[in-house]
Amino acid sequence: MARIFDVIEYADEMRDHIVQRFPEKGSGDFRIGSQVIVREAQAAVFFRDGQALDTFGPGRHTIATANIPRVIDFIGKAFNDRTPFTAEVYFVSTREFVDRKWGTPQPIIVRNPGMGLGVALLQGFGTYSFEVADPQQFVTQVVGSLGVYRTGDIEDRLRGVLLSDLTDLLGETAAARSVVELIGLVNELSASVRAKAQDHFNSLGLSLKSFIISNLKPSDKSAEELRNMGMLDMATYTQLQAADAMLAAAQNPSGGAGLTAGIGAGLGVGSVLQQSLQGMTGAQAQKVAASMPDVMTPSEAAGFLKVSEEDVIAAIKAGDLKAKKLGNAYRISKQALEKFLSG
Repeated sequence: MARIFDVIEYADEMRDHIVQRFPEKGSGDFRIGSQVIVREAQAAVFFRDGQALDTFGPGRHTIATANIPRVIDFIGKAFNDRTPFTAEVYFVSTREFVDRKWGTPQPIIVRNPGMGLGVALLQGFGTYSFEVADPQQFVTQVVGSLGVYRTGDIEDRLRGVLLSDLTDLLGETAAARSVVELIGLVNELSASVRAKAQDHFNSLGLSLKSFIISNLKPSDKSAEELRNMGMLDMATYTQLQAADAMLAAAQNPSGGAGLTAGIGAGLGVGSVLQQSLQGMTGAQAQKVAASMPDVMTPSEAAGFLKVSEEDVIAAIKAGDLKAKKLGNAYRISKQALEKFLSG
């Protein structure tokens, strides 16, 4: 004989999951007079044959014709007070789920006209919070017949919505603001993303309570990673490789972040090269210059610069290092290399 549930409740605090089905599998046998106990920060949605019947708020509820008419009307008069009926109850957490993390897995490209490459690459991260505003709608549209639905089951979807709206907003705002100004407008951008994403959350029966941009900064992706992502053409990639090589040659105290930060802030390749060479002292530059022959091969120049021959050729092809081409070979004058080192 099937078990008849006289008390229907879910006592867990529901810190990690949003919905708990009762029973978790199959349908439960209930009857008129059964008690439904809904705790604070919970709602209970009755379902039968895939159709939502009633939603109960916090408190103790008795299944009876007088106070749960939709359940009774659906079941019909074929049942009497002692006859069980099958149904499912979905307990839904209505508390605010706070400190959910979001971040940009790939840098966001924004226009930055008049500076450098004309674009900037931004990365950001922060937190958001949400709550279930319409339990019946959320169960019907999102949860379906799952026995348990946790926050992790929907967070990828919610982060996708937020990142899409953030990308759109940055694209719109960058048309009138510089990248430096954008980075200083995190509070305004946060509020705008929250307003922009609210309709999508509402369509799921949710409410976006907060969206916070904790940090918005230039991307720290390397030139190689950006090229693999399809964000750089070959010419730009070659120029940026040369800039990275110059950073290493000059032993820039700031490390290898100058190239990426330069791109992220919208600086030009020439600016990055100039900054990279500032790390070499006058004494270092004089010592290098004194030991140079009047004419060098790319391999010899690479030895003085402490980079690969390929990097020197890339700098030549990018137009940053002057050289003469004789047949298939390049020759670099001491004067051209000194000028290159002086920035």
